[in-house]
Amino acid sequence: MADAKEVEIKFVLEDLGALESKLRALGFRCETPRTHEMNTLYDLPGEVLRQRGELLRLRTYGDEWKLTHKGPGGPGRHKTRVENETAVENGERMEAILSALGFAPSFRYEKFRSEWSDGTGHIVLDETPIGDYGEIEGPPPWIDQTADTLGIVPERYITESYAQLFFDWKKRTGSPAEEMTFAAVRQ
Repeated sequence: MADAKEVEIKFVLEDLGALESKLRALGFRCETPRTHEMNTLYDLPGEVLRQRGELLRLRTYGDEWKLTHKGPGGPGRHKTRVENETAVENGERMEAILSALGFAPSFRYEKFRSEWSDGTGHIVLDETPIGDYGEIEGPPPWIDQTADTLGIVPERYITESYAQLFFDWKKRTGSPAEEMTFAAVRQ
């Protein structure tokens, strides 16, 4: 079984409504309307996965649960890494399995996400507690062409994870929040 490659960039989303209108005009279809998402990253003692540049995530997206492993990222202007993901029937049981194997939650983040596609790649629009972001995911030439069409220059490409964006935001703002959830960031 071949590993799936994820290739993407993020960008700061300045006007959600304007971008949605532009996507419709360009022929993109909204595949998933605005849906709440909660993500919990898991790691072993000593942050073994984090030190290797890997991620293990259990996500609720609406009523669905997914378990994802992402390998270390490669160099380049796009974030490129191996990603394996599967649906999980019972999220609470999956949490118990991870705990029994020695994994513990290391970071939580939430957002509201809508997903758009033109049949070649995907654009997701994320409303997070630290601001709105878009992601363009697909083949690298398509990412660059789509970004250009949307007025996003390569200098605005972001390849950091949401965890890294959160910790950078904490440093800039001095926030005491320990996780990127709406309740924690509001305090």
